[in-house]
Amino acid sequence: MRIVVIGAAGQARDTAYLIDAMRQAGAPTTCIGFVVSDLATLGPNDSTVLGDEGIALGIGSPKARLAVATRLSERFEGAEWPNLVHPRANMEWKTSRLGKGICISDSVVGTVNITIGDFALLNPAVTLGHEADVGPGCVMNHASGISGGTVLERGVLVGTGARVLQYLHVGEYSRIGAGAVVTKNVPPQSTYVGVPARPL
Repeated sequence: MRIVVIGAAGQARDTAYLIDAMRQAGAPTTCIGFVVSDLATLGPNDSTVLGDEGIALGIGSPKARLAVATRLSERFEGAEWPNLVHPRANMEWKTSRLGKGICISDSVVGTVNITIGDFALLNPAVTLGHEADVGPGCVMNHASGISGGTVLERGVLVGTGARVLQYLHVGEYSRIGAGAVVTKNVPPQSTYVGVPARPL
């Protein structure tokens, strides 16, 4: 499969790396380039782009991932959104439920009965406990983790190194700060930081 990555900044380059790692492990995937909606937004370190539409999300913001996915799904009805899974990701695949357009990066570890919604992004070294539920468009940054039975609703951002304890709910479009430890349910559209995590 020839895959075009939407976006051209750091997360897009990480997505291209994931596609290449899959290819090196024997998957028939090739990143053929990058696309953006506005060439004026490109920075000096961003990747060379092909055009203005594509098929795999290289975007690190939950709201932007969901907005672009919705727009392109409507424009290109029936387009294929492949799941990109690094060969070193490890979870009990036969009991897991995966949506479409998901990115699961290097060294992600999950156990059993995991649910991952459409267009979610799990960056390197993320951990998922049993029955964890990661909602559509959620982004879990490097080395973050959620315990068993935890639910991340739509569009949640979990910062680098943050932890959410077992059987908690994090409301839609909430943000958990880097290194935070969540010990109580988080209401929708909130930002929680610190140890234990408190509303910002």
